[in-house]
Amino acid sequence: MKVFLLLVISYLIGSIPTGVVVSRFLGKDPRKGGSRNIGATNVVRTVGKGAGLITLIGDMAKGGIPVLAALKIYGDPMVVSLAALSAFLGHLYPLFLGFKGGKGVATGAGVFLVISPLSFLLGVLVFGAVAFKTRYVSLASLSAAGTMPLFVGLFAPSRLYLVLAILLFLFILYRHRENIQRLIEGREHQISL
Repeated sequence: MKVFLLLVISYLIGSIPTGVVVSRFLGKDPRKGGSRNIGATNVVRTVGKGAGLITLIGDMAKGGIPVLAALKIYGDPMVVSLAALSAFLGHLYPLFLGFKGGKGVATGAGVFLVISPLSFLLGVLVFGAVAFKTRYVSLASLSAAGTMPLFVGLFAPSRLYLVLAILLFLFILYRHRENIQRLIEGREHQISL
């Protein structure tokens, strides 16, 4: 398979709007309620926990499947990183939703679940600890994404994956700019545990 074709397919996989597809199955649209985001957190708020869980798994798979394919076909960290970035950008800027997508946390998590399972696990622990302590999903997401470059730098098999982790964090940071503003102003929504 040509690398360019792999990247196009990765982008298209990333573009599948899991949250919208799952919600429409139940006659709802997450873009019309809550934060209007297509990610798992807003699907939980607007549709329900079951739909949110399916969205989470689907969004993670969108990151993991292209990475796994790149690893199996090429095994080259550069190609793997490019496939990961393509899928991630597909989620953020999906072809099927007019380039208006999610924030990338679950898709990024799926990427690192395949690349470095230990880094993924540590990121999940950071997410869980921050979410439990503060009840802010956005802060937990930013904390996990922000510590991922450290974990990847320590445990991933290539330094290229450190660059990838930094890039994904910067995109996630940018996509959370409204959440950050609400956190600063004390207006961010908390979850009930």
